[in-house]
Amino acid sequence: MTEINFLREAEDNRHMMEEARHYLHAHPETGFDLAGTVAFVKKQLADMGYEPKECGRAGLVVTAGGRHPGKVFMIRADMDALPVAEESGVEFASDNGKMHACGHDMHAAMLLGAAKILKAHEDQIQGTVKLMFQPAEEIFQGSDDMIKAGLLENPHVDAALMIHVMAGVPFPIGTAVVCDGGVSAPAADTFEIKIQGKGCHGSMPNNGIDPITAAAHIITALQEIHARELAMVDEAVLTIGSIHAGVAPNVIPDTAVLAGTIRTYDEEIRQLLKTRMEEISGAVASAFRASAQVTYGSGCPTLLNDAGLSADVTGYIRELNGPGKCFTTGQLQAMSGGGGTSKSTGSEDFAYVSHQVPSIMLALAAGGPAEGCAYPQHHPKARFSDEALAGGSAIYAYTAMRWLEDHR
Repeated sequence: MTEINFLREAEDNRHMMEEARHYLHAHPETGFDLAGTVAFVKKQLADMGYEPKECGRAGLVVTAGGRHPGKVFMIRADMDALPVAEESGVEFASDNGKMHACGHDMHAAMLLGAAKILKAHEDQIQGTVKLMFQPAEEIFQGSDDMIKAGLLENPHVDAALMIHVMAGVPFPIGTAVVCDGGVSAPAADTFEIKIQGKGCHGSMPNNGIDPITAAAHIITALQEIHARELAMVDEAVLTIGSIHAGVAPNVIPDTAVLAGTIRTYDEEIRQLLKTRMEEISGAVASAFRASAQVTYGSGCPTLLNDAGLSADVTGYIRELNGPGKCFTTGQLQAMSGGGGTSKSTGSEDFAYVSHQVPSIMLALAAGGPAEGCAYPQHHPKARFSDEALAGGSAIYAYTAMRWLEDHR
C-alpha cells in the first residue's frame, strides 16, 4: 500500500466530491423518504463500476475488493437531512424546508470519494471493504433497518467505522478525533405522554377534568427522578420538548400530550427512567382525576467503541496525516486538564452496528469560526467546509485497507 498516495488521490477527487455534496445539500430529504438522494448516490456508484444493492427501506450497499481472501471492513455514511429551514447563506442552500444541518451530505460525498479510491485499487485490497449508505439516522431507525435486511452478512462484516463531521470547533480542518474504547454516545429514546381528562367549558372547570393541570404537575414531578433518584455518577437527561393541548382559550380540552427524549449511558439507568416515568405520570395524573399513558417511539442503544479498533484506527490516521491531526478523546480530555468529557451527548444510530460487530466512531473537524462555520450541528445557520471532504475520503479508504492488511 505504500505506493498508493491516498491524500493525493483524494485531492484529485475533490471536484467530484464537492459537486456531489452541493447537489445533496441543495436537495435534502428526510427519514426513509430519500428517493432522489438514493437515485443520485446509486448513479454515482454505478458510474464508478459498482453494482449498488438496495438494503432495507432506503439503504445502499456496495463492496470493493474481494479478490484476495481476508476479512470484511465496513465504512458507513448517512444520507438523511433534518426538517429545518436553512439559513446558512451558502450558494447551494436548500429551499424546500429541509436542511443538511448535521453534515450527512458531507459524509455521503466523502464515502463516494472513498469508493472511487477503493475501486481504483481493488487488486490491492486484502479482503473486502463494504460501503454502507444509510437513511434515517436522524430518527434512529436506518441502521437497525439495514441490519435487519442483512447488512452485516453476505459477506459477514468483521469491523466497522463511521465518521461524523464537526462544525464550530477550534481544530484545523481535517483533524480527526477518535473515540477511545467504551461508550461514546448515549442511548436515546423518544417518548409521548398522553394525559386523558374530560373536556368542558372554561368557565365551569368543576364539570370536567383538566389534563393541562395534570400535565403541568407531571412535568415538575419528572424532574424528581434526576434530582432524587439518580446518583451523581448516573449521567442522564430527561427533556420535555413539546406540549400540545387545546385550541381555544375558553375550553378545557379532553387531552394533553407531552413529548420528549431521554439520553443515558447505562442500560440499567435507561430502564429505570422508563419505569419511573410511567409510574410517576400515572400516579400524578390519577391525583388530578385524569389518566396518563407513556409510549416510546424511535430510539437507539449506546454506541460502543472497540478499544483495539480505536488503537488501530488512531495509528492509521497518524500514518496518513501525521500525529498533529489525530487525537483520541482521552488525549483531548487530558489536554484540557481533565475537565472535559470523552463522551458525546448526541446519540447516533450507528450504535446498532456497534452492538453487533467491533466498531469505532471518529469525528472530523470541518470548519470553525475562522472558516465561517461558527454554528453547531442542527442549527439553521450551520455550515461545513468543503475543505474537509478530501481528508475524510482518504481516512475512509486508508483505514479500511490498512485494517484489512493488518488482520489477514
